[in-house]
Amino acid sequence: MAQRRLLGGAAALALIPTGAIAQQTPANAVPTGAVYIEADDVVRDADTGQVAARGDEERVLARFEGRNLRGREVTYNLNTGVAAASGDVELIDIDGTVVTADLLELDENLQTGVAVNLAVRATDGSHLMAATAVRRSQTVNELNYALFTPCPICDENGPREPTWSIQAQTVVQDEDLRAILYRNALFRVGGLPVLWLPFFAHPDPTVERASGFLVPGIDYDEARGFSYEQPYLIVVSPSEDWIVSPQFNTDVNPFLNVQWRRHFGVGVVEARAGYTYEDIPGVEERDHRGYLLAHGAFDPAGPWRWGFTAERASDKTLFDRYGTDDPYQDNGLYYGDRRRLISQVYAERQTERSYLSAAAFSIQSLRVLEVDRANPANNVFERDGVTPVAAPVIEAMWEPRQGVMGGRLRLTGNAAVLIRENYVGAPVLSPGEIPAPDPSDPTLAGYPGVDSARLVVTADWRRVLTSPIGLRWEPFFNLRADAYAVENLPSSPDDSVTITRARATAGLDVSYPLIRRFENGADLVLEPLAQISISSRPDLDPRLPNEDSQVTDLDETSLFAIDRFTGHDLYEGGLRLTAGGRASLRWGSQRSASVFLGRSWRDEAEDRYLVPTGDGTGTLFDPSGLADRASDWVVAATFSPGSQVRGWAHAQIDDGGEVRRAEIMVDGEWGARNMATVSYIIDRSNPGDVDPDLPLATRTYRNYEFVQFSGQQFISGNWGVAGRGIMDLQEDRFTRSEVGVLFEDDCIRFEIGYRRDNTRVDPSGPRTGAYVRLTLATLGGTGYQRDDMW
Repeated sequence: MAQRRLLGGAAALALIPTGAIAQQTPANAVPTGAVYIEADDVVRDADTGQVAARGDEERVLARFEGRNLRGREVTYNLNTGVAAASGDVELIDIDGTVVTADLLELDENLQTGVAVNLAVRATDGSHLMAATAVRRSQTVNELNYALFTPCPICDENGPREPTWSIQAQTVVQDEDLRAILYRNALFRVGGLPVLWLPFFAHPDPTVERASGFLVPGIDYDEARGFSYEQPYLIVVSPSEDWIVSPQFNTDVNPFLNVQWRRHFGVGVVEARAGYTYEDIPGVEERDHRGYLLAHGAFDPAGPWRWGFTAERASDKTLFDRYGTDDPYQDNGLYYGDRRRLISQVYAERQTERSYLSAAAFSIQSLRVLEVDRANPANNVFERDGVTPVAAPVIEAMWEPRQGVMGGRLRLTGNAAVLIRENYVGAPVLSPGEIPAPDPSDPTLAGYPGVDSARLVVTADWRRVLTSPIGLRWEPFFNLRADAYAVENLPSSPDDSVTITRARATAGLDVSYPLIRRFENGADLVLEPLAQISISSRPDLDPRLPNEDSQVTDLDETSLFAIDRFTGHDLYEGGLRLTAGGRASLRWGSQRSASVFLGRSWRDEAEDRYLVPTGDGTGTLFDPSGLADRASDWVVAATFSPGSQVRGWAHAQIDDGGEVRRAEIMVDGEWGARNMATVSYIIDRSNPGDVDPDLPLATRTYRNYEFVQFSGQQFISGNWGVAGRGIMDLQEDRFTRSEVGVLFEDDCIRFEIGYRRDNTRVDPSGPRTGAYVRLTLATLGGTGYQRDDMW
């Protein structure tokens, strides 16, 4: 006969499966592998190992393996590990998931075996409910008459209809297939049925990636007509996959996009390619057209890393015509700017005190200078070969571990071999528009491509000294030596010229930060800055091509540099004085403002920094703001009057008070979800638009001014409006714009609106049409990314 033990009244029992000893144990100190039961009555069968607990006033509480189980009656078998509960059952799992049911049985692995009227609330806020749940086998779980929603189902007013949900007659989780299968699935939005599918499936939560359809792209374009692109993901292995994305268009032939990705443990390779067989009306006959965009990066343990990019397109307007997503990406060691593709190989070595990089690259230009939509054959493109082929470009830096004369010594080097196939200053297709050679033009415009090789070596020493009153002194010395070999010069196109130059610089940086604390807790910091330097005169030989110093952005970070130019071909010398100051005010925990003002003076003006306007008159202008004896003024500011508003500004202003360059950005947030960002950019460093009757080759400089904005404002509850755009103030038109209505809550975001894109350069003109974006919690969405499975 089985022995029974009955404990009357309130009982607390800790049961150790490996032994037959029952002992009193604190509720929060359950031994590993033990079951703690707290109930009014507990009965244990010594032969079968079955423990039954019942509660009269309070529900039974059982704790085991970090889980809490409550119910009117709880049974647990010490031999089999099977637990069952009935009557207002509640199970709180280790991760915080809450399961409620009328009847719940757990198997030996503490997984659901059978449940009636099941409800699960996961830690991410999602809910799963089913009339019954059964574990059919070791790998198959089945839920009948189930409903899933990631949305809240209760608020302060009680139960509420979830924003969206999936209701199904049967839901099966197959652990072998690692998939969740739905039969007779009904999608509801706001309680209203919107889509019924006889069968629906997606990977289970344990699957990071699985083969299947991704979110499609739907678009309307004046050139392609209605367009539908359906990506399909093929998972080859945990480290490799393919995405095949055929694009079907009503007005042009289909276009096939393919993407391949592979992870090699220490690196990643990704390649995209597209292909079609199509003609461009009025431009080219039907032909094979396509593109390749590939890059790889490898970063093994140790100081070395390397990689490559391979980017080419068959047509200058291919990406515009077929709406290719994000073709101009920043990958690799060197970046191509907008509408230029770069192919390169590179290697880098970096340690705590040294750096070395070597690269070779070529650039394909897709820039369109002028579009004639009436006659596309007259379109003007940037000439191929205007940008050089670099093979190689080497950068090096080394610092000795020990200080030199109490300061820091840094040795740097740069070497580059640049080969240019075509004319430097003639970015057009028609050779008849190439201007006649002008030997006095320092940019060498209009000549055959100039080939050059360059070696630059620099030694820089600095030491920081601080006086007892806080005055900061930083003396510095800089030695530089350059060697150039140049071929195809206008004066001697058949000969090569070797040019050497050197410069020595000595100087001193001084700063004296001052701080004042006010009674209200605010801090004011004033920091005057000054630099004086003297160098040997710069040797700016007009025979040296300016390859890497054509753009100069004078700001508060570069104003105190020895050379304010971005590259090596132009550099500065002579006697210079640079002065500036920064004032910073901080009040409260998140409130601050700062302003910087500075400029530089030199003993002599430098005409070599001037550039021809290109209007045929020989007029020169200064794009850098450094050619005169006094540089442009540099102004910069940051401000944050509170945690919800932030902004910054930068401007370069000439002596006449005209803004040469400026950029201002402000973003703010108000309420829970309202936000806006506005930025203003202006560049008047170029001479402006020249006479349109002049040859196109001379129109190489252009000013620009535009405003960019984005934001959203909720008007009533979860309904609001959203918009974004870029307005070209020079042409007084929007280049990109969209405006729409949105709905957003905790588990859904839906947008519908109108957009227009005037940046296209192919003959079809602007792209206009409606857009729809839908993002569902846990299932992904459209319009933002294609990384979510259906």
